[in-house]
Amino acid sequence: MADQHDTIRGTATGTAPVPLSVLDLATVGSGLTANGALRTSVELARSAERLGFHRFWVAEHHSMPGVASSSPAVILAHLAAHTDRIRLGSGGVMLPNHAPLVIAEQFGTLEAMAPGRIDLGLGRAPGTDGATAAALRRSDRLNEGADEFPQQLAELTHFLDDDFPDGHPYRRIHAVPGPIQATVPGGVQSPSRPPIWLLGSSGFSARLAGMLGLPFAFAHHFSAANTVPALDLYRESFRPSAVLDEPYALIGVSALATEDEKEARRQVLTGALSMVRLRTGRPGLIPSPEEAEAYEFSALEREFVDSWLTNVVHGTADAVRDGLDGLVKRTGADELMITATAHGREARLRSYELIAEAYGLPGTTG
Repeated sequence: MADQHDTIRGTATGTAPVPLSVLDLATVGSGLTANGALRTSVELARSAERLGFHRFWVAEHHSMPGVASSSPAVILAHLAAHTDRIRLGSGGVMLPNHAPLVIAEQFGTLEAMAPGRIDLGLGRAPGTDGATAAALRRSDRLNEGADEFPQQLAELTHFLDDDFPDGHPYRRIHAVPGPIQATVPGGVQSPSRPPIWLLGSSGFSARLAGMLGLPFAFAHHFSAANTVPALDLYRESFRPSAVLDEPYALIGVSALATEDEKEARRQVLTGALSMVRLRTGRPGLIPSPEEAEAYEFSALEREFVDSWLTNVVHGTADAVRDGLDGLVKRTGADELMITATAHGREARLRSYELIAEAYGLPGTTG
């Protein structure tokens, strides 16, 4: 059985054990602006393409001042206009926040803009707090969206494939652009649509992705304790499909490389402080290294920071490469998607350059 989407499976290059990709949150540092964060996202995507990373995904978050990626489809359209080859996608769009037809239209449009380069990663969490989720969904029945995720996913898939069965109330509704647009004078082109990925940080999406034979992306960067159990469940549940013959698991990992180990610790502490504030109901801009160093952590906060940083791969390029290689061995992941949380653009850009150089990615060799 051949893969429906040849580009789901990445190809490792250089000395990397698996393909390497990038997850960007368009983070906004203190003293900086959303405009600058989105400009940096373009710069990062262009750099990732040049260096030889496989994918560049953006994530949906809401009501978080330090994260400017509330509208993945809009950002992806902008990135598509500034890149040529790298795969672009959502990591992910939170399906319960949107009508399936709207997502099908948005990503059908992206596919028409950048044929063969778009991934549609879907999550079932709101990507925000409960009050904001209620505002997004115009309902306070927050569990309803998550509980109905399989039904919503099936509906979205039918819209993308334009194949609702006869008698279905949506049979005569078409997501445009979509496969219906593939007919051209003199023949019919092969229908093209973005491959669907399921995202998760627990077992629900892992099992569902396996049962449907879809690629699975796990959020190791904020749910590390669940990574191996979720991937095991995905592989145990996997059934071959028209999409994949075998399981394909990607994991998101937080990693930051610098020339100096102490500087790496200084930089990643900003992300840790940002998470402390988020987890205690005080979301804000990403603090500067100076702010993070001056902050007086309580004993409980310090315990959280130490635990959090255990799962952030950081240090020199060689140390980060060793950490990422070890993660692949422990999890059996088929692809790593690296996210670098730091205050400013320079540290993030340099980190991806150093990691690419450590692995000898194509854009770093003569």
